[in-house]
Order: sequence, then C-alpha cells, then structure tokens
Amino acid sequence: ICVKNLNKRYRARDGDVPALADVNIDVAEGEFVTIVGPSGCGKSTLLYILGGFIGADAGTIEVNGKSVTGPGVDRGVVFQEYALFPWLTVTQNIRYGLEMNGTSRQRCEETVARLVRTIGLQGFEHRFPRELSGGMKQRVAIARTLAYDPKILLLDEPFGALDALTREGMQDELLRLWQATRKTVVMVTHDVNEAVYLSERVLVMSQRPGRIVQEFQVAIDRTGERDVTVLNDDFNQLRNEVWLAVRKQAAARSM
Repeated sequence: ICVKNLNKRYRARDGDVPALADVNIDVAEGEFVTIVGPSGCGKSTLLYILGGFIGADAGTIEVNGKSVTGPGVDRGVVFQEYALFPWLTVTQNIRYGLEMNGTSRQRCEETVARLVRTIGLQGFEHRFPRELSGGMKQRVAIARTLAYDPKILLLDEPFGALDALTREGMQDELLRLWQATRKTVVMVTHDVNEAVYLSERVLVMSQRPGRIVQEFQVAIDRTGERDVTVLNDDFNQLRNEVWLAVRKQAAARSM
C-alpha cells in the first residue's frame, strides 16, 4: 500500500471541514500496521479511502502499483458493527461472498468448514446472528471477509463494541490468524494497548486535519502467552510512549 500527499475535505453548509492533510503511508506486503490518534482525527476516513468507499481530493493511493478507484476483492473490510445478514446462518453468512463470486459448491463447503474451525464456532454453524454473542458475531464477520481470501485486511475498530475479556480473546484470535496467513493488515483503533499488542508498526495521527506525526516500530516477543507479553517491560515502555504521543495530539485540540 502506498499513500502519497493524501488530502480530504468534507463539504458542509457552514464551510468545508478538512479531514486529512498530506498523509503519507507505505505498508509492506504481509505487514500489520495500526493507526491511532485523537477522536475525529480522520483515521476511519483514511481507512475508507483505502477501501475505495470514498474518494480523496488530492494525492495518490496505490495497492500493488495500481491506483485505488473503488472497492475491490483484493481488500477486505471489517467494521466495528458486525454487518451480518440477520436472516442468514453462520455458514450462510460466511459463504455469501464466495457464492457471489461464483465459487463452486464444493469449494464453498470446504472453505466454510475450514473457517468455522479456525474461528472456533463448531456447533454454531446453523445459528442465526441473534443467537450469537458479540464476540461470536465478530468472528463470523472476520471469517466472512477471509472467505474470499483478500490480500489486504482493513479493520475499523473491529473490537470496539466488545467487553474487555471478549476483546482480548478476539485480539488473540486476530493475532493468530495474521501469524498463520501473513496478510497485509491496516487497523484503526482508539486502544493503545491493542495497537502495540497486535502490530509491527504503530502510526500516530494528529488532530484534524489528520496527518501522520509519529511512528513506532514494535519489536516484542509474541511467542509466549498473552500475560507474558503484556507484562514485559519492553511492551509496557512502548505502550506508554505511544499513549503519551496520542495524549499529546489530543491535548493540542485545546491549544
């Protein structure tokens, strides 16, 4: 992913609202990058531009050397809202994108069965979203996105609506999936702990109009249990540095 000199303004009755200003980002293939920053700084706007859902006013956005002009199957998006079809079961929701792409029935069944095992929902295959917990719904949403095998995952606060323990479980699940698939991931979150725990690199955005003002490389050992990782001195030092950087940007609003 290559973003150069990206600018975006929203039109309003009382004047234009600048959302992004001269944003520059490069994300390597297989890298996990998280964007943090004050509320309203344009993080989600940037993600939607990468997804092709909205256009930029200036600058260039390229994926694998090609300009982004709209949504594409190379980019899978997971939103904070689960966005599941309530009239479809777990397997039907996961299968939906495959069927729309004309995938054979056998391939659909194999892919769905594999993903149900991957997200740990065996026994819930024929349940409807209303019969699932929040964490289960988000697992289904992630599985549905993974089903058509996008090269890039764009995650917009995917666990923001979950309780703390469920959120930690889903973070572990996402980390495991990324380590297994090594897909390129760009995630937006307000949670600094989440950003440092999951990412290889954390980017901090300024107040609106958002721009990248600081970058942190994350080199922590994630081979052990979660408790070992988050109690490690290196993790906590980096987490505190990122938190202070975000806090500094948030404080700039009142200056």
